[in-house]
Amino acid sequence: MAENDDLRQPEFDLAFHPAHGEAVPVADNVQRITVNNPSPFTFHGTNTYIVGDSSVAVIDPGPEDEAHFRALMAALKGREVTHIFVSHTHRDHSPLSRRLKQETGASIVAEGPHRSARPLFAGEANPFAESADTSFVPDIVVSDGEAIEGDGWRMTAVHTPGHTANHTAFALDGTGLLFSADHVMAWATTIVAPPDGSMAEFMASLEKLLARDDRLFLPGHGGPVREPASFLRGLRAHRRMRERAVLERIRSGDRLIPDMVKAIYATTDPRLHGAAALSVLAHLEDLVEKGRVTTEGPPSLKGAYFPA
Repeated sequence: MAENDDLRQPEFDLAFHPAHGEAVPVADNVQRITVNNPSPFTFHGTNTYIVGDSSVAVIDPGPEDEAHFRALMAALKGREVTHIFVSHTHRDHSPLSRRLKQETGASIVAEGPHRSARPLFAGEANPFAESADTSFVPDIVVSDGEAIEGDGWRMTAVHTPGHTANHTAFALDGTGLLFSADHVMAWATTIVAPPDGSMAEFMASLEKLLARDDRLFLPGHGGPVREPASFLRGLRAHRRMRERAVLERIRSGDRLIPDMVKAIYATTDPRLHGAAALSVLAHLEDLVEKGRVTTEGPPSLKGAYFPA
């Protein structure tokens, strides 16, 4: 890895036309339908993908949204749905899988039910508990590297924990396409929020994807990542920069996460400062584990942090 690669930041791409309710071709035998659920966390909405020709798989059906369900069923008319792949169990990705299964008889495929990256500490609440689809149970539990075959397609699971513990990308074998879900997106960095998420796992998953040779990422929100290797290096550099910024704030005297967020995320939309605080906590958990930062008791949003 060259030094300039380590310092290069990702070039985010905000140019995306969601075409809500329309099945848009994005690759050979791959269509995208974007849910009309825009927000600071979902960009223009959640992307659902249809893979195959007459017999297909659906990736991330999305939230319980009637208009999206009708659009999805219209796009699937006359085609058999054999599998429903779910990347992770946030409510903007997985809940509609149950209704789609009931309508089509397809099997739901995922790494597993929702779970946190670590147990809750005493007195700790999960700030994103309402975002978790805790009712989700897959029909087929797919392990890392395991492949599922359909009519004219073969999908391999690539376990990429970090955003959630059960987060999984899916590679369409023989095409160079990777459905990267929320782990890698062209428009923004991924939220890593403890206890659901883990920065150490997120960084390890970046390295895992860098070891692959995919040519195109199709993410859960926004448009494609067209140069995955360079973009992944940029994301890695960005996270390392954030880690350095957290360490610098602590060394300069900041002890509390809100003070660090004010300084590090001064130009960020204030609506995202809560998520930013959780991202800082994720870095601090990792830094405490590495022995570079100390705190009394387990790392928490209200804890005080000191140089090791």
